[in-house]
Amino acid sequence: MNRFPQLAVAHPVCVAIVDDHDAVRFGLRGACEEAGFTFCGGAGTVAELLSSRNPLDCDVVVLDLSLADGSQVENNVKAIIEAGSQVLVFSIADKAALVSAALKAGAAGVVKKSQSMAELMNNIQLVANGVYVNSPEAAAAIDADFNFKEQANLSPRERQVLALYASGFALKQVAFELGVSYSTVKEHIDRVRSKYSQIGRPAGTKTELYLRAVEDGLIDGESL
Repeated sequence: MNRFPQLAVAHPVCVAIVDDHDAVRFGLRGACEEAGFTFCGGAGTVAELLSSRNPLDCDVVVLDLSLADGSQVENNVKAIIEAGSQVLVFSIADKAALVSAALKAGAAGVVKKSQSMAELMNNIQLVANGVYVNSPEAAAAIDADFNFKEQANLSPRERQVLALYASGFALKQVAFELGVSYSTVKEHIDRVRSKYSQIGRPAGTKTELYLRAVEDGLIDGESL
């Protein structure tokens, strides 16, 4: 019986895994196949995966945070993204600095190995759909790294627009409040989303923009 019937799709998501434990790779392969995904490869290192699949041609690569080969997680994340795949970190996630490095490098989210396989499959589907995955581990890494939180480098006007928008204003209301055009406000929000995305802090939805505004002290967290 399929434990993940809601994940079955006409064009299955292609998933690979990089983890230095055979049992983890084997378990993920079985779960992916049961969920209706295509398992397109497993390896103990990123270099091994990339050499075995050229081009990589995967939607999502599930990546362990710390590998036995001593490679740096930020380099692993960047290499996978450059090869054309999204990255979902799957780890015990006990080192905030490494989680932060992975997110800075562009990982789409972090899932703890203590979570259920069903939760992992759901997060893989989200990442394949272009959704960044929020988690307590990602939030903790951001909270633990003040410099990380500051790297969005929003302009004063962008901060002002974000604060109003995240507080519940519609774009038209923000435009009226600031005395500018709707298109100008939309351009500011688009730039804000892009800046956060570039540093691995998802801001694709209004809820995520709200979280970023709270994290950076632009609003008090009681606006919604």
